[in-house]
Amino acid sequence: MNDPMPPRQFAHIRGIRMAYHDAGPRDDGPPLVLCHGWPEIAYSWRHQLRALAAAGIRAIAPDQRGFGDTDRPLAVEAYDLEQLTGDLVGLLDHLHIDKAVFVGHDWGGYVVWQMGLRHPGRVAGIVSLNTPHLPRAPADPIQILRRRHGESMYIVQFQDPSRQADAVLEARVEQVFDCLMRRPPARPQGAAAAPSLDLVQKVAGYDPSQDTREPILSPQERQVFVDAFRRSGFSGGIHWYRNITRNWQRSADLDPTVRAPALMIMAEHDAILPPSAADGMERLVPDLEKLLLRDCGHWTQQERPDQVNAALIDWRRRRFG
Repeated sequence: MNDPMPPRQFAHIRGIRMAYHDAGPRDDGPPLVLCHGWPEIAYSWRHQLRALAAAGIRAIAPDQRGFGDTDRPLAVEAYDLEQLTGDLVGLLDHLHIDKAVFVGHDWGGYVVWQMGLRHPGRVAGIVSLNTPHLPRAPADPIQILRRRHGESMYIVQFQDPSRQADAVLEARVEQVFDCLMRRPPARPQGAAAAPSLDLVQKVAGYDPSQDTREPILSPQERQVFVDAFRRSGFSGGIHWYRNITRNWQRSADLDPTVRAPALMIMAEHDAILPPSAADGMERLVPDLEKLLLRDCGHWTQQERPDQVNAALIDWRRRRFG
């Protein structure tokens, strides 16, 4: 299989070495910086890098801190939102870019909304796939999740200082991607899927022969993810979750309004980040467009690449020429 990614490059920024891929012309408006989620890497944007470059739009996809070929600091506190957004500013500085459109999926969506709050002068626009921008929680989000879902809920389980969840996933890398990266199951029109929140236990007991859902990855694509996480492990990415309380504590004085133009792409069948979660976002993001992708689950840019590519190209051209 031909490598769909442009050559890997490295930037030495803020005490870490960040891997990134850069495609498209250098002289056309604000570029798009594509920010992946968990458990993903820049490769998750392979379809978008190619399509955006072919449309004459520059696109940059980093392996974010803790993932892929980017460095993985040991301290948990090295993965809070101040560091994650600071890395993206550092990448812009390295590439001599003033402003960019930040595009994020899953955790990457949360980070790009935070770019709009913490570094508005570097943000031309924001596109989020599945992840809404929400008001600050009224209490520690981990305590809220613990009360609602119990100790087996994966985000709560990730807080365990013994890091047993990390060990379970690292012993079963292939099972992680076989289990997670599949299309949602077929169900009657309008029927909602109950989200599976005991992710670690689900991976530990996973039997692919009993799973009727369609994989979204080819065998070659799956191997790219498996090889990457065998090298990196899962702890760097899980440390993002271990900073949820810290991020909440340190955001009390942050203005929650995102004033950059924004596009919210929602996936009809994402059980964890459903379209309803974006209801009322206009109160916090005044210049907002929304797009609903039908029959799409959580892995939006990989499940529906053509629709995502068309939406990004159309919105970028309409808003920035």
